[in-house]
Amino acid sequence: MNPRRKKRLTMILAMVIGLGATTGLILYALSQNMDLFYTPTELVNGKNGKTPEIGQRLRIGGMVTVGSVSRDPNSLKVSFLLHDVGPEVKVEYEGILPDLFREGQGIVAQGILKDATTVEAFEVLAKHDENYMPAEIAEAMQKSHAPLTYTSEQQQGSLQ
Repeated sequence: MNPRRKKRLTMILAMVIGLGATTGLILYALSQNMDLFYTPTELVNGKNGKTPEIGQRLRIGGMVTVGSVSRDPNSLKVSFLLHDVGPEVKVEYEGILPDLFREGQGIVAQGILKDATTVEAFEVLAKHDENYMPAEIAEAMQKSHAPLTYTSEQQQGSLQ
């Protein structure tokens, strides 16, 4: 084989191996940071026939069960139950909860599965509905967009 071709083949092989190793490392890193989303029912009964393993990172979303919020008076530890249409799942969290967090509200928690029905969360996000509007904006809209009222004469005139 010609030395020039041998050198070219070696360079191409080195680039292919380097690109393969880089791709493998990127995919490995992404799989470590991937958190699958579950509802309480999917967490307990399984999702697509598979239940998550204890110690797995995941995200869980549902409604906070009314009357289930329990706070430790000596620390920032909070525990509450999440539900959807099926079983409830206990979420334990240590930290300051978002302002929109309350019982009966939808939340998403990110954490680690401790046992089949308990998630130790390190992040809690409160969700609001699509009709949410800050109070200041709602007041300004009420003032500037007052509902139109017509007298009976104006209504009759518009009909003619």
